[in-house]
Amino acid sequence: MALLKEITASDALKEVNASLDTLGDKDALAAAAAATEGIARLEAVRFRALARLSRHRDGAASVVQEVAFELSVMDNHAAGLVSTAQALTTRLPRTLGLLDQGQVGGYGAMKVATATAWLTDDDARTVDEVLEDRLPGRNSEQIRKAAGHAAMMADRDGAGKRVARHRAGRRLSIRQGETGVASIEVEDGPAEKVTAAYTRIDREARALKTGEETRTLDQLRADVALDLLLSGQGGKSERSEVFLYMDLDTYLGLNDDPAELAGHGHIPAPLARHIASGPNPVLRRIITDPLSGQVLDLGRDRYRPTAGLDEFVRVRDRECRRPGCHRIAQACDLDHALPWQHGGHTADTELVDLCRRDHRLKDEPGWNYRLASDGTLTITTPTGKTYDSTPPPLHEPRTRPPF
Repeated sequence: MALLKEITASDALKEVNASLDTLGDKDALAAAAAATEGIARLEAVRFRALARLSRHRDGAASVVQEVAFELSVMDNHAAGLVSTAQALTTRLPRTLGLLDQGQVGGYGAMKVATATAWLTDDDARTVDEVLEDRLPGRNSEQIRKAAGHAAMMADRDGAGKRVARHRAGRRLSIRQGETGVASIEVEDGPAEKVTAAYTRIDREARALKTGEETRTLDQLRADVALDLLLSGQGGKSERSEVFLYMDLDTYLGLNDDPAELAGHGHIPAPLARHIASGPNPVLRRIITDPLSGQVLDLGRDRYRPTAGLDEFVRVRDRECRRPGCHRIAQACDLDHALPWQHGGHTADTELVDLCRRDHRLKDEPGWNYRLASDGTLTITTPTGKTYDSTPPPLHEPRTRPPF
């Protein structure tokens, strides 16, 4: 350990810091990426050390308090570090290997440990193997969704029971802050209701954002939410639409493949059927390409009138198309991948959903967006790096039946 401290506080590190002022944009970005990989490797060391401490103490609960003291972190964070350390060194060796390679950070590893905590050791190792090629290059929210889906696939019955238990634990909490502010939160509420509530609040806040309105959208959302809680008023009372993607066979109970709730991620089949069979459901026939699972067309057998192309693109994209952004499509702007003034066309092959922040980012100098015919959006940054985004298929690719 003395050697580790010597390395991290060495004169060589000081020289590296001093040389950063001479770097260009690309080299500065590369240096930040290299540092992130190095931090991940050090986090692997930390997890192994915490696992060793826990084993030496036979898993005593007091280890969490000792770690909290030594690392100057809150008890709940210390508990997460210790439980993740135990999982990585026993049930999730491949995820730990990704940490060693600097391809996944410690926070991402904690997401995997949390998503698989309820699985048996054998199922957790299976998920660990499945995720090995899916985690590198993903942010923590993408890792959470991928790990959650893989865990559901490993134990579908257990996933349903776990969801029911978590939904039964919903609660309302208040946290008092300083200088006359406080926060209120609905914890572990039903995902479909929370998503619908946010969508309604966001829509009404945007409607209030006129030219004379000085409040920001964040301020408006907070004000609308409090108005609704205190008076039941705050805007129109129509229901908010939530996108639930479910295979017809799953809906009919012929299989138990997980469904997807836009903005949230995958949910077990029993919960999806429960949501779909709730009061006033709006069911939609969506035509998919059987070979790719991508959306081809929207059925028109629907109670409410459609919004044509706008609606098609939102259903297809589900969320903001910038890689790593998960704002639901209903709260996004519809934008031309190739700007209209530069020859773009208003067609599904050239329109994408972007949240307001990423819509503005697209217009910044040096950013380039290109939409391929297969729906892949390629974003090129000012430093020349490229990132791809493709809407996930609604179902696994299928082979065509013989004729």
